[in-house]
Amino acid sequence: MAYNELLAEKIRTRLSVLPNIEEKKMMGGLTFLYNDKMCIGIIKDEMMCRIDPDFHEQAIKKPGCRTMDFTNKPMKGYIMIDETAMTTPQEFDYWINLSLEFNTKAKSSKKKQK
Repeated sequence: MAYNELLAEKIRTRLSVLPNIEEKKMMGGLTFLYNDKMCIGIIKDEMMCRIDPDFHEQAIKKPGCRTMDFTNKPMKGYIMIDETAMTTPQEFDYWINLSLEFNTKAKSSKKKQK
């Protein structure tokens, strides 16, 4: 299992009301891009959220949240959420909303074609 399909469907349903959502298989998991910017992803059973780096230290103090260190290099502004941190719809929406809020300020990593 590369990534949790049930979690993918839950995220897909939550983001379905938004325009400009794109799914890409990346990092052995699934990534959801919003407005051409990485926003939310799934690696195995964890949800990856791209959040405001200024809020990072506060976020990782919450149970079930840790810094993403996919390549053994901690990445500020990228957090991993395990299932214990999203047992209710409110908890799930909290993490999704953090990612969506930062998306308006985030820079696109998409390369412009000449």
